[in-house]
Parts: sequence; structure tokens; C-alpha cells
Amino acid sequence: MTANATVLEKNFSALRARIRGLEREAGRAAGSVQVVAVSKLHPAGAVRRLAALGQRAFGENYFQEGLDKQAQLAGLALEWHFIGHVQGNKTRGVAENFSWVDSVDKIKTARRLSAQRPAGLPPLNVCLQVNVDDEQSKFGAAVGEVDALAHAVAELPRLNLRGLMAIPKLQHDPALQRRGFATLRRILERLCRSGLPLDTLSMGMTFDLAAAIAEGATQVRIGTALFGPRPNPMQK
Repeated sequence: MTANATVLEKNFSALRARIRGLEREAGRAAGSVQVVAVSKLHPAGAVRRLAALGQRAFGENYFQEGLDKQAQLAGLALEWHFIGHVQGNKTRGVAENFSWVDSVDKIKTARRLSAQRPAGLPPLNVCLQVNVDDEQSKFGAAVGEVDALAHAVAELPRLNLRGLMAIPKLQHDPALQRRGFATLRRILERLCRSGLPLDTLSMGMTFDLAAAIAEGATQVRIGTALFGPRPNPMQK
């Protein structure tokens, strides 16, 4: 169940304080980590309340749900991230309605997004999703494919390649959590040395936030720590 207004405010304040503390522990500048609030299955009203507290970036996994919320919240200056797998029949809608796509893993998808991004909008910010643990159950480009994919995407005219995203294998040991994040960081550093001006490491969620920030995350995707447990869609 989504938290009420008072709990949302407490959650937002606590998360912000925790991130500032983790930034200090990692020797990083205050404000170097952006929160993308994962609002999937939570109502537009909860998004509105968090926006009133200062949260700007929101991530949606499901295309139609994201469009519905954008329509309900059209008067707010929000930054919408599409963070789910981009289906081929949804590329036009995603390109037309989102500011970021954090989950590009194929050149075919990137070309479609570039071709379908309206000329009147700024280039679409994209991150490449990397399958750092080679898990069969997850989307994402293989580690060995990322360099070629990144250079190809960087050439597309209506996209702005910002960086990399990963969802590493679930680990409870903080040291093991850091391994996947370190892999992504090293790939980003290599791409930067090759001449790509990348600035975004999108990694880390509520349960592995500390490990992600320690390894250089610039964006973290937070749902539970802000909104509370995700509603069960079968109960709607």
C-alpha cells in the first residue's frame, strides 16, 4: 500500500539524509547522487505529493501507466524516465513522451528511438542497460558488447548517450553487491577514456543503495524507501 502524505514526507526526508551521509562516507560531493523515484503501480497523487517536496525525476516501467500519470500531472515540471524494457511497438510513444530511457540494450531499439524522437524536443537522454552478471532472466547488453553498442548509439542524431545502467544479481552481502556495480563503473571509465563524454551511472535501489553510491552511482532508482511496499495489481 502506498504511504500516506505524512509518511511520504518522512520517507523523503530520511532518504535524502541517508544519501547525503553515504555521499560523505564515499568522499563525494553533496548532491552528486540523483534519486529517480520509481513510481510504478503507485498513484499519481503520491507522485504529486513527492513533487511538492522537491522530487523531480520519476521512473515508470509500464508505458501506458506512465502516459496516464503524465496526463494527470501535466502541470508539473517533472522529468520522466522510462526504466522498463523497451518493446518494439512502444518505441514511438516512449520517444515522444519521456525525457530519459534508462534501458536501451540493442542498436535496433536505439535507432528506432532516434528516428521517432520529435524534432521539437531535445535529444532523448539514454543509458545502456548492461547485464553485468550474464543472467539469462534479465535484459541488457552483454559486457563484451557494450563498447561497440555505445559508440554506435553515440552517433545517432536524436539521442544523447549519457551513461550505463545495470541491475546486478541480488546479493545480501555488501561486498558482493559492490562487485556488480564496480564492473559497471569500470566499463563507464573505459568508455570515457575512448572519447565518449558519459556522466551517468544508473545503479542501486533501496536494498543496495550504500554499495551503489560507494562504487560511484550518480542515479539511484528508489521505490520502496519512498512510497512503501508496491501495491499488488491483482488487488486493484
